[in-house]
Amino acid sequence: MSPVAAKPSRTLQRLAAQLRGSVGKAIADFDMIKAGDRLMVCLSGGKDSYTLLDMLLSMQRSAPLDFELIAVNLDQKQPGFPPEVLPRYLEAAGVPYHILEQDTYSVVKRVVPEGRTMCGLCSRLRRGALYRFARESGVTKIALGHHRDDIVETMFLNLFFGGRLKAMAPKLLSDDGAHIVIRPLAYVAESDIARYARGRAFPLIPCKLCGSQDNMQRRAVKKMLAEWELNFPGRTASIFSALRNVETAHLADPRHFDFAGLDLQRVAPMSERDEELLTDELACGAALA
Repeated sequence: MSPVAAKPSRTLQRLAAQLRGSVGKAIADFDMIKAGDRLMVCLSGGKDSYTLLDMLLSMQRSAPLDFELIAVNLDQKQPGFPPEVLPRYLEAAGVPYHILEQDTYSVVKRVVPEGRTMCGLCSRLRRGALYRFARESGVTKIALGHHRDDIVETMFLNLFFGGRLKAMAPKLLSDDGAHIVIRPLAYVAESDIARYARGRAFPLIPCKLCGSQDNMQRRAVKKMLAEWELNFPGRTASIFSALRNVETAHLADPRHFDFAGLDLQRVAPMSERDEELLTDELACGAALA
């Protein structure tokens, strides 16, 4: 479907406004975009990246900040990948774009044993190609389409399989210190993105590499969260809220809290007489009030 279509229904308009509000709040909360930024929007052909591009285009039209967008897709040479879909969509939308071509598919299939998850190697190769383009093209921010559910799922993957309390940051500095990566959909639920993508009839391109593996650990975590959400609606939102309200003093990592320094912060305990005087003062103040 072309981005220029019939007027959307009122339901879709309300959903779009809701998504714009969530994206705008995330951008403001984490200072994601500044005037003059050149944003590279990583477009995979999935519902998340299409929605991300749509939201940023809307922001670009209405936000007081002046920033530039370029959509970038990495053609990984997967069998059956339709190379004409994204260029046709982006040209109809009037969005500047660039298609990178790199046969990461063959590399991943050759290196990763059959039955093992391919996501790790695939993402590293993809990240390297995108970072290289960003460096060579004057890109100041790299925008990815990860949403709230991705962030929560990643936390449980690290918790269950990596022994770390770690998720996805809405904004981060790359390991080499050269790139700022932002996730403007950080406050958006996957179910809302799916509804929006259906309403906009985006020309989705399924992933036939890691996305087709039924035994992925992420699938197990996603299923667990879906069952929780079914039995306890709002639980995913609550878990995400916890990631924004971290009490390091009540965890157990001495790298992030000065447990040793607690001894120096301790104050002398009150004597019984001091406690009685304080109680009397409070009672008098309450009576006068």
